[in-house]
Amino acid sequence: MSPSSEQVMGVLTKVEEPELRRSLTDLGMIRDVEVRRRKVSVTVALPAADSASRVEISTRVRAAVAGLGGVKDVAVNFVVMNPQEAEALTRTAATPGGPRRSASIPVSAGAPAAGNSQPGATAPRSPLGHEQGRANPFGTNSRTRVIGISSGKGGVGKSTVTVNLAVALAQAGHDVALLDADVYGFSVPGMLGITEEPTVSDLKMTPPEAHGVRCMSMGFFLEDEQPVVWRGPMLHKALEQFLVDVDWGDPEFLLVDMPPGTGDVALSMAQYLPTSEMYVVTTPQPAARKVAQRSAYMAKKLKLPMRGVIENMSWWRSPGGEREYIFGQGGGTQLAEELGVTLLGQIPLDTAVREGGDSGAPITVTASDSEASHAFANLAKAVAGKGRTRVFHPELTVR
Repeated sequence: MSPSSEQVMGVLTKVEEPELRRSLTDLGMIRDVEVRRRKVSVTVALPAADSASRVEISTRVRAAVAGLGGVKDVAVNFVVMNPQEAEALTRTAATPGGPRRSASIPVSAGAPAAGNSQPGATAPRSPLGHEQGRANPFGTNSRTRVIGISSGKGGVGKSTVTVNLAVALAQAGHDVALLDADVYGFSVPGMLGITEEPTVSDLKMTPPEAHGVRCMSMGFFLEDEQPVVWRGPMLHKALEQFLVDVDWGDPEFLLVDMPPGTGDVALSMAQYLPTSEMYVVTTPQPAARKVAQRSAYMAKKLKLPMRGVIENMSWWRSPGGEREYIFGQGGGTQLAEELGVTLLGQIPLDTAVREGGDSGAPITVTASDSEASHAFANLAKAVAGKGRTRVFHPELTVR
């Protein structure tokens, strides 16, 4: 027989936050409990996405709930507090013995799980880093070229291109960092073969590195099967934290793997990183080219310079050595002409590229003499050769 929600809340009152040494319920960190068919889902609110206590909290909650009779499985989900809630948590934790909150935590038994959504969350009320006196490491005085890799639609290999371009830039001697901003479909850590999580030092995260590329991703903070169900303000805040709460060093390039389409992350980049430059990935067929146009027009509306087109899956090399144009020809060239930019590279369709992404061993590392690797190397040379561009608008000043 499944335990009741009240029984689950009862055992959670004994689970302490590791650093604050106060009950999660007293601190108001338990946001939802769902019990359904002997499966228990607990949603915990953290003051920041990079909370050093995240793993330990998950372990403690799982152990406590699993000890109840009738529990078959325990899932722990995390949401991030908005600034007002985080401030309230700080005040509560600083008050010895109280005030203690535990009476009004919503629980459900059969209603849809809350997931990662957080009703009432608000966007940052002030420019990036200003709230807590944190500086924007990629402001107008930074040497870093911030390169957004976008696409109009999914399935064109945008993340694969981003990862291999980053590795190729690193192989060419550049200092490279990569931000996986595709928060709904994060895949970059797996493609790079990164298994370790970021470390925390002096209240900042240090991103793990592979093949000369430092990487930060939402994938480090969620289980593989856990969906991200966030509204725009939460995405906005997450991007801010990935920029100012991470010790990126001083890279020459920060590549940003953006979600497909023209949504909230693009708007946040325009506010937080107004000197970004954009590149669009497409495949040769007309349907993909037409959708990719929307991503380019989005950049134009946001005053972010579109600097080039990258055509992926351009051809397949048959066993006889001939090029087979499986997805047609000319889409990348036509899109570049329509946008008035350069077609910077054409990447062949190669099974080894896909296999490298699945195994965490990019083809630029495992088969540096392959046709695809040479294409990525040439692409990296073209991107680096374009030099930096600075577009700065006073109304978007980031202090």
